Amino acid sequence: MSALSGRALHYVLKIGDRAKNAFFFRQILGMKVLRHEEFKEGCEAECNGPYDNRWSKTMVGYGPESSHFVIELTYNYGVTSYEMGNDFGGVTIHSTEILPRAAQHSYPIEKTEGGHLLTSPDGYKFHVIDQAVTEADADPVQSVELRVTNLAASRQYWEQLLRMQPLAENKQSVWLTYDFKQASLQLTQTPDPINRAKAYGRIAFAVPAATQQPLHEAVVATGGTVLKSPITLETPGKPAVTVLILADPDGHEICFVDEEGFSQLSQEETDGDHRLEKYLAKDPFQSK
Repeated sequence: MSALSGRALHYVLKIGDRAKNAFFFRQILGMKVLRHEEFKEGCEAECNGPYDNRWSKTMVGYGPESSHFVIELTYNYGVTSYEMGNDFGGVTIHSTEILPRAAQHSYPIEKTEGGHLLTSPDGYKFHVIDQAVTEADADPVQSVELRVTNLAASRQYWEQLLRMQPLAENKQSVWLTYDFKQASLQLTQTPDPINRAKAYGRIAFAVPAATQQPLHEAVVATGGTVLKSPITLETPGKPAVTVLILADPDGHEICFVDEEGFSQLSQEETDGDHRLEKYLAKDPFQSK
C-alpha cells in the first residue's frame, strides 16, 4: 500500500499551571510561543478533553508548524492538575543548549542511559540528547513516543491502515513517519495495560482534504475506532478546518486535519507571547 501524503504537526498536552509551563517550555526547553488562542466553551471535537468550559491553546515549538513538530499546551480554566497515565512515553529533543539552561535555573535533570531526562511541571517527559541537530534548519524535536501493548498489532495499524512509513526498529520499538525529514512517531512495547487516565493527549497530522473521507471509510471497514467523523471546526477570526479523529488499538487519539485549511490556521502570530502573558496576568484560577 502506498504511503499517505501527510506531515506530523503536534502533540497535545493538558496542563494545570500555565505560568509554570510557560517558564519550562520557554526558559528551559527554549521553545517559543507560535500562537495563543482563547475559547469560551469546549471544543466540538474535544480538543481540550471532555470539558465544556473556557479553555486556551498555546502552541510552542522551535519553528513554524509548517516545518517543525510542536507542542499544544491545552489549559482548562479551573482545572489545576490531571491524573497521569502510562500511555505517553515522552518527546526526544536534540539540543546542546537545554541542559545548560536547566542547570542555570536549578531545574532537575535526571541522567539516563541514552541522555538526560527533564520532566515538565505536569509530569510529561522530555528526553534530551546533548547534541546539535545535523542541519541548520532541522527540527530539534526528533520523535514523540507512545506506549503500546502489542507492538506488532500497533505497527500494522499505523503502517498498513494509516499508511505511515517505517523508519527504524528494534525489539522494543518501531519508528514511523510520513516524511523522513520530520519528527517520527515511536511506538514502544510495554508489558503493562495502557492507562490513559485524565492527562491523555492527542497526536495530530495534516493530510490533503481529499484523503480524509477515504481514510475514514478504510478505518470503518476494518472495524477501527472513529472518535469523530470528519467535522468542521471554527476558530474565531481564522479559517475553519476539517478534522477526523481516530483511536488506535490502545486508545491513543489521532487527529487528521485538512492541510489546506490548517496551513492558514497555523500561521505564526507575531504577538503570541504578548497574548499569553496578558491572559496569564488576569487568570483568576492561577497563583500570581
